[in-house]
Amino acid sequence: MKKRFYITTPIYYPSAKLHIGHAYCTTLTDVFARSKRERGYECFFLTGADEHGLKIQKNAEAAGVTPQQFVDNIVEGFYKLWDLLKITNDDFIRTTQDRHIKVVQEAFTKMLNQGDIYLGKYEGWYCRYCEAFWTDTQVGKEHICPDCGREVQKAEEEAYFFKTSKYVDSLLKFYDENPKFLVPESRKNEMINTFIKPGLEDLCVSRTSFSWGIPVRENPKHVVYVWLDALTNYISALGYGSDNPELYKKYWEDEDTEIIHILGADITRFHAIYWPMFLESLGVRKPDREFVHGLLMMKDSKMSKSKGNVVDPYPLVERYGVDAVRYYLTREISFGSDGSFSPEQFVERINADLANSYGNLLNRTIGMMTKYFGGTIPEYKSQVTEFDGSLESVIATTIKSYENAMDDLKITDAIVYVNELVNRANKYIDETQPWVLAKDPANTDKLASVMNHLAYAIFVASRLYHPVLVTASDKAFDQLGLDKKEREYANISNKNLLDNHQVNKGEPLFPRLDANIEVPFINELMSGNK
Repeated sequence: MKKRFYITTPIYYPSAKLHIGHAYCTTLTDVFARSKRERGYECFFLTGADEHGLKIQKNAEAAGVTPQQFVDNIVEGFYKLWDLLKITNDDFIRTTQDRHIKVVQEAFTKMLNQGDIYLGKYEGWYCRYCEAFWTDTQVGKEHICPDCGREVQKAEEEAYFFKTSKYVDSLLKFYDENPKFLVPESRKNEMINTFIKPGLEDLCVSRTSFSWGIPVRENPKHVVYVWLDALTNYISALGYGSDNPELYKKYWEDEDTEIIHILGADITRFHAIYWPMFLESLGVRKPDREFVHGLLMMKDSKMSKSKGNVVDPYPLVERYGVDAVRYYLTREISFGSDGSFSPEQFVERINADLANSYGNLLNRTIGMMTKYFGGTIPEYKSQVTEFDGSLESVIATTIKSYENAMDDLKITDAIVYVNELVNRANKYIDETQPWVLAKDPANTDKLASVMNHLAYAIFVASRLYHPVLVTASDKAFDQLGLDKKEREYANISNKNLLDNHQVNKGEPLFPRLDANIEVPFINELMSGNK
């Protein structure tokens, strides 16, 4: 495994407020970044805003403000949402920043001078909602955008093009030599069979029909088209081509860094086809992995701003807390597959996993510790009861399985392993029956072992949950009497960590939700009435 990580979300388009679909991608990326940092790895986490394009210009005109004023206002909401969700990004790149504009112009010039970009004329179909060009075959007889399902318009204008044909063979060779570059594998097959094999057209990389973009220095009536502009953020944020390239050298050039892009299915072709070509043209290393998460669905359709069928995460967090929302997004929707958001699923998942299993395990254990041992956690001893070995084995296996799953970006699987540990600990209570052991002084050693095993199981579960449950896990550590140093991941295999600690009974971590109240509330939220 490499010793450091550079992980990115897509940069989001500030044409309107972000919704829970954006929260999903950013939260799962944050979970990965937190897990790596907690295990002692260096990890640089980037997100940002893609602020140019025709849609922004038109929205600004409709609002009676300049495009810059429009995006400034929307991006302020991005910052607030990431704070609300406790996202730990190291940087936030904006494509209107000078540090980015300079890199894009330099990259365009380099590609132009070496013949990878040429001036021509664009004729085809354009979707202003997706900022994407399409061929006759792709839009079909009805002239419908394949991504958003809206009608496209015929477009014709002078434009610069990137020579994709020059790099197709190299890209296919890269795919073959790096089978984990694009996952799930079905996405790679889609790129090859849907876009490359039918014949990949040269890519339009400039526009003259609007002005809100980065000017081409050699021909200022052109602005750099969105994807060459947007994708370059991954290196401009690190200082590529700047006077301060230290981060770029550390997190991109250095082969000891693993570069991971997290992206949605609808932008896969730009990242998986054109971005590696741009990088090869610039003589720059390609990313190690591009992980494509599925779409977040609402009933029978994709959640999107352009369709208006979105869920605002603010009321959810305000009512249920940041941990409940982060947990639902991580656990309910398998990372890499399409998923759906529904009020019934939300309430059921929080109740089943957090209130009934994890929260109840902590509450029962602290209560018994207080009742039977005056709140002091007994010293850890192995194999005292006939059930101790089984729980110890599950704990050790869980730690290993969790780490392996996280390393492979199987984040949902990692959390399922923790759930299974919590369920096993609850079963351990039923097996050992502490309330029966407490009635006979001869069973004091067995009772002590049960209490310490439960405390250690809660510590391990809370430690593994921590990248998701960013506040509840700390509350669990508080109740176990752990100081800041003791609760670090480095102590996860220390079975005697909790010996003689004094527990502190607190409020339940996750009160049980009443479906009769909460489902109607969320339904109203989804219909836009909240």
